[in-house]
Amino acid sequence: MKRIALIDDHESVRLGLEAACLRAGRTVAFSGPSVSAYLQWRTQVAEAPVDVVVLDLSLGDGTTVTDNVSRIVHDGSSVIIHSVADRPAAVREALAAGAAGVISKSSPIDDVVSAINTVAEGLPLDNLEWASAVEGDIVFANAQLSVREREVLRLYAAGLPLKMVADRLGIAYSTAKENISRIRFKYVDVGRPAPTKVDLLIRAMEDGIINDPNEDHGDNGGRR
Repeated sequence: MKRIALIDDHESVRLGLEAACLRAGRTVAFSGPSVSAYLQWRTQVAEAPVDVVVLDLSLGDGTTVTDNVSRIVHDGSSVIIHSVADRPAAVREALAAGAAGVISKSSPIDDVVSAINTVAEGLPLDNLEWASAVEGDIVFANAQLSVREREVLRLYAAGLPLKMVADRLGIAYSTAKENISRIRFKYVDVGRPAPTKVDLLIRAMEDGIINDPNEDHGDNGGRR
């Protein structure tokens, strides 16, 4: 039997979803206000990850949608974003982090349960909210990086220190650092923030800038 977790900091929303899931024959294994509470519960019960986590887009604990979705996906569950569909950049951020789909809180409860069932069965979720979130997907997929910015990102995301990136490209360290700052700004501007080096690696792989994180370590990089 498919197992569901509900994460929303509004108890009334969770209770309504839980009742609807139970009516549909779905087991709600966890219901709580945060991803941390869910993962703590997972540790305590020592059971397999649930099949689907229904996650509010914005929780009141200061966490980011990228962090929340990434933690759940890494733990082994699919994620459906359940939120008002008025923040397309944040929704795109959730999809980029690995969410399986999005369903609006204004949708009829039967549609929400249907979306849960679809994702629980491993099928793609194709609905209006998803289409709206990725409308103009060329913007979502392309941060409009310059040739030099792509070169800097390719080397830096592959693991080279920024000083070595600058040396490899024959540019000043300050120039390489400025390029990384502009790259991060451009990804934020299209709803795909990359605050850490790991995030930049993910963005570079998503955009085909780098395929293998170790590809630029094939030589000795000046080291013997």
